[in-house]
Amino acid sequence: MQVAVIGSGAEWARQAEEVGRLLAERGCVLVCGGLGEVMEAAARGAKGAGGTTVGVLPGESPHDANRWIDYAVATGTGHARNLAVVASCEAAIAVGGRWGTAAEIAYARLLGRPVVVLGSGPPVEGEGIEHAETPAHAVELALGLAEAR
Repeated sequence: MQVAVIGSGAEWARQAEEVGRLLAERGCVLVCGGLGEVMEAAARGAKGAGGTTVGVLPGESPHDANRWIDYAVATGTGHARNLAVVASCEAAIAVGGRWGTAAEIAYARLLGRPVVVLGSGPPVEGEGIEHAETPAHAVELALGLAEAR
């Protein structure tokens, strides 16, 4: 199963790394935006647990990916790459984030992908959006929702 970890904010690095680790331990491929902060921390956690990571980059060079990315997809599309991130997953977990994360959540829901918001991410509500207080709870919710689809 491919699960996207979306979000931003260096203050969320510890939680994102734990989410990445837990996803890898469950055999999931981690998909993210491939850059820093939440994306880098989640990829680092997944790699630390022996997982596989995919980074969908906004720019034109795969060399822009953080060092924890196994497969870099250079889109050259800027923020529009957010659609590709969530289209490549079966569920998404938002860790922190601002407007870009809110856009990814909206795209995920338009595509019918379930979303779990960890902690105080973007203030979004609606069908298919769940909230979790811990990384373990976020992973359990995301995998359960993806399997139920």
